[in-house]
Amino acid sequence: MKSKVIAKGCPTIQQPYLVVFPSINKLGTGRSNNGLEAMSAAFTTSATNVFGIGCYTTVLRKVDSVSTSSVPVPPPKPLLVATPCEAGEFPLLIFLHGYLLYNSFYSQLLQHVASHGFIVVAPQLYTVAGPDATEEVKSTAAITNWLSKGLLQGLLPQDVRPNLSKLALAGHSRGGKVAFALALQKAMTTLKFSALIGVDPVDGMDKGKQTPPPVLTYVPHSFDVDMAVMVIGSGLGEVRRNPLFPPCAPKGVNHEDFFKECRKPACHLVAKDHGHLDMLDDETGGLRGRSSYCLCKNGKAREPMRRFVGGAIVAFMGAYLNGDETELIAIKHGHETAPLELQTIEFLV
Repeated sequence: MKSKVIAKGCPTIQQPYLVVFPSINKLGTGRSNNGLEAMSAAFTTSATNVFGIGCYTTVLRKVDSVSTSSVPVPPPKPLLVATPCEAGEFPLLIFLHGYLLYNSFYSQLLQHVASHGFIVVAPQLYTVAGPDATEEVKSTAAITNWLSKGLLQGLLPQDVRPNLSKLALAGHSRGGKVAFALALQKAMTTLKFSALIGVDPVDGMDKGKQTPPPVLTYVPHSFDVDMAVMVIGSGLGEVRRNPLFPPCAPKGVNHEDFFKECRKPACHLVAKDHGHLDMLDDETGGLRGRSSYCLCKNGKAREPMRRFVGGAIVAFMGAYLNGDETELIAIKHGHETAPLELQTIEFLV
């Protein structure tokens, strides 16, 4: 898989910038991380908020979980790493994919977040999975513990450094469940998370049909995670696409139930007319990619939901990792121009 690039969106007019095209398919083959082909171009860009592309040029790289001369300490699982190209120290986000999905299906979302000044690490936790997510929790803990040893070994652009003291954990669907499960088991990681994000998290098929390890207890405000939490929901996630399939985010185990168990500080944002998989890339290949368009009730287009989820994540991490609440407060009070209609805006402060 070739590295992909997304360009700057800074508030300038006819702003020349460098578009970077790394030519490696996977680390350890082809050129080194710093061997970059580059092209310069001038584009007219406009002012943007968190729901638009940020001011950093980003690169998306695939990292295999095998040892090579250039990656002596490989990650426990294959990764996609989206990162700014400009020099600096950036907070980190670990993002976990949904059930039977590939991390590559989130490429556009990952680069959206990275373009606002974050390094995003997205593991491929499995290719075939049963109902038990225990191994995914363990794998995510192992990846978290690997970051301080492996991420600095030539995996990032030159002069790009991760700030491991500013670390967030997020996941979509089953990945959201895994993120919450890991956050609740604090002793599993050597690094401390400061923010937790569930993107339409799902804890099984229905209340009483939770998959192991169960996360929801149905006791209000029972989550003891010692960090700020954001839960993003989809209004159509609990709606069946057709009678043959259950809803992708059923009532009783979905975003509403997760938020009810959150403690302060926490927020809950629900996109009204969009579905459980609407934050994925526009083009998702293969059988699984095609099925993502037919298994769940979808909105009219993915782009608005993807921009919304990316912007909400950026605003939340800006508040709780960087100490800048401006964008999150704007969303709370409705001053930010979201790309879709919200049916729920709740904050516990």
